[in-house]
Amino acid sequence: MEVITSHVNADFDTLASMVAAKKLYPRAVPVFSGSLEKPLRDALPALELPCVIERARNVDLDAVTRLILVDIRSAARLGPFAAVAGRPGVDIHIYDHHPGGDADLHGSVEVIESCGSTTTILTLILKERGMGLTAAEATILMAGVYEDTGFLSYPTTTTRDYEAAAFLLAAGADLSRVSDLLRNELTTAEISTLNELIQSETVYTIGGVDISVASADVEKYPADVASLAHRLRDIRGMECLFLLGDMGDRVHIVARSRTPAVNVGEVMRRLGGGGHPSAASATLKSTTLVEARERLLAAVREVVSPVRTASEVMSSPAITVGVETTLADAERTLMRYNINAAPVVDDGGALMGVVTRQVVDKAVYHGLGEAPVRDYMTTDCQHVSVSSGLDEVREKVIVHGQRLLPVLGDARVEGVITRTDLLKLLHEELVEEPRGPKKRKNLRSLMEEMLPRWALRILRDAGEVSEELGYRAYVVGGFVRDLLLRRENLDIDIVIEGDGIRFAKVMAERHRLRVRSHERFKTAVLVYPDGYKVDVATARLEYYERPGALPTVEHSSLKLDLYRRDFTINTLAVSLEPSRFGQLIDFFGARRDIKERTIKVIHNLSFVEDPTRVLRAVRFSRRFGFRIARHTANLMKNTMKLDLMGKVSGSRLLEELKNILCEEDIAVEALKTLSELGLTGLLHPQMRLDEAAFDLLERARSTLQWHRLLYLDDRIEPWLVLFLALTDGLGEEELDEYARRLTISGKHRLEVLRARGAGLRALSAMETAAASDTPLLGSTIYSLLRPLPLEVTLYLMAKTASEKAQKAVSLYVTRLRFVKTELRGRDVMALGVPHGPAVGEVLNLLLKMRLDGQLRSRGDEEAFVRDFLLREP
Repeated sequence: MEVITSHVNADFDTLASMVAAKKLYPRAVPVFSGSLEKPLRDALPALELPCVIERARNVDLDAVTRLILVDIRSAARLGPFAAVAGRPGVDIHIYDHHPGGDADLHGSVEVIESCGSTTTILTLILKERGMGLTAAEATILMAGVYEDTGFLSYPTTTTRDYEAAAFLLAAGADLSRVSDLLRNELTTAEISTLNELIQSETVYTIGGVDISVASADVEKYPADVASLAHRLRDIRGMECLFLLGDMGDRVHIVARSRTPAVNVGEVMRRLGGGGHPSAASATLKSTTLVEARERLLAAVREVVSPVRTASEVMSSPAITVGVETTLADAERTLMRYNINAAPVVDDGGALMGVVTRQVVDKAVYHGLGEAPVRDYMTTDCQHVSVSSGLDEVREKVIVHGQRLLPVLGDARVEGVITRTDLLKLLHEELVEEPRGPKKRKNLRSLMEEMLPRWALRILRDAGEVSEELGYRAYVVGGFVRDLLLRRENLDIDIVIEGDGIRFAKVMAERHRLRVRSHERFKTAVLVYPDGYKVDVATARLEYYERPGALPTVEHSSLKLDLYRRDFTINTLAVSLEPSRFGQLIDFFGARRDIKERTIKVIHNLSFVEDPTRVLRAVRFSRRFGFRIARHTANLMKNTMKLDLMGKVSGSRLLEELKNILCEEDIAVEALKTLSELGLTGLLHPQMRLDEAAFDLLERARSTLQWHRLLYLDDRIEPWLVLFLALTDGLGEEELDEYARRLTISGKHRLEVLRARGAGLRALSAMETAAASDTPLLGSTIYSLLRPLPLEVTLYLMAKTASEKAQKAVSLYVTRLRFVKTELRGRDVMALGVPHGPAVGEVLNLLLKMRLDGQLRSRGDEEAFVRDFLLREP
């Protein structure tokens, strides 16, 4: 026997789902599992049902072999069918729109979809299968959709519900009849209960949401309380309410919500009940009304998502224009900070109006540059307070069409919200959490998993100190990026919305650290006793007076601080505030780009402001295996066309080039990417990276790996070997000029570059000898290579195509350079060599013969010296 059933306290969605399921399972018997809600109970006698719906008492439960569950997947609300669902061998099919729970039933068929009603799911299945409906059936199904979606008005309503309603309307659903079915006239007793509920109502503000809680003594069915919920909510205009019906031995709670901030289904689940985000219920047994209220409020506090306020999403401090500022100066301010509008304030920071770039540009064009802003600003402008909810923000931006919304605190402009900010928030709500409260990503668990305890302690300490100072602290940039990529990165960069240097000094005093501050850049470095360093920066905005120049730094907000960074993937931040520790902040779509493995600039002038970002882009693309977005690649090519790299200081260009060469594993691939983009000329106009050049770079990398495996104690700068390979095609004068352009400094580095010519001549001599089959004696190899820095020697080993020459260089690196005589100067003088030049001559002869394998021991050396003295006059 097949049975279609649902939860106790059946409503119109239950009935409609059972009617729809009957069409999919024509042999199944629809059965009410328990009581009915009052509106359905009252309407049922007059309904033209297409099938008979049985009561559970009339069904042989032992004969049930298949259960088709609609609008339910929790055994706790199945009434007598709970035992059937738990019986081995019973086939279960489930159709439901409620959020899942840990104790949910599972079946061989599960169709679960987050939409406004279960009727929607089944209606669209009928539509997809081409199964027709009579007008009477369509009307019943429409009542199910309308009841659970509040006539398509509840926050849980989706486009699927509208699609189902359109299909039912086309099938002949009678909307007037639906309205009559769902209109519930109150009895005298219900009016009395409603009045008691109104009198007992208390409003609590939890998480920024006003929540109404009302109670009444009732001796009626729980459905009677449920029938009053919508009435009371409409009368009081509340977004969320909970009705408690005291039934003597138990308390029945009915919950209704019109705000995504309160998922009443989750609240009721914590009390042993269930439902969906906008309507739910629970029954508490052996509980007093007072106890029930306390348990309810505790559950609400655990579940309610705090309403986001303007202070959370605004950019602060705001970039403002003084009321007496000239329009020409205002134009420069708007251009400098790349903004399209700014609040106009008086000397005390009070809002006077708003000025836009469009107005300023036109005024300056008409010769009004010296006129004060007050003459042309918009004074009729909307604003909000720092505590205003986002609903108010949306209304003022959308309804009034204002591109910039000032945010006030104590009558002063504390920040601004732009239309872009609002669109981003709306997009996040629609795309990431379309049917429930916005869940902001929190990385606390990931941080605890990936970071050592000492690093977590540093971050928590920073959050606590910043909170005490009234600041906000964030860990930002590559640290957060690599956390999401699950790559180890313990380079902590902290940004402070406040005074970063003051924060660092307090942090240092509190934890006995050393601190180095840099007033010009508003940064500091915290140095821990073990030498570990943490970078601290004041949230700042950088602007460039000209392409390639060093930036000018000013105080700013976190958002503008992140906006100044190179690529979106580096714009993530994590809050360190104790109450929000681990909360991820993503203003510029970094999570999306990381997921799509894409390198993107934040704005079109990024490479104009800092052309060295081109080199950073190819380095990141190869390090992470990301692609460079097409638009970003085009902007990189513009850097070449405009010769912007020529305006960059040599030290900055060297730093980025060195960063590429220091990442040996990806250096060659990064340079290949640069070449593929046609951007090799950014490094040097005469540099050509062809197949031969990349072969040399690969051999240089392999040589470094070979050397590293054998001689970890050698103190060399590996990047110089790759640099020599990279510049192999440049002549000596060009290399010298390039070194000056890059401002390469340091005695050893300059010695390496200057020794390249001598090294190439030494290599030529070895290759010539090898080609003529002239034996390369150890002493010859030694004399050629000994004067050279080891970096040059390794470059020569990679460069030569001669196997014999390569073996000669390898012999020098692995053995010859370590050869020494056992006798010293005093030893040879003790053997009779007179003090003076003869001592050096003898020692050189001893070393040559050692290198050529003619002497092998101290005894051999002493015998040679004695023989030498006998041969000398």
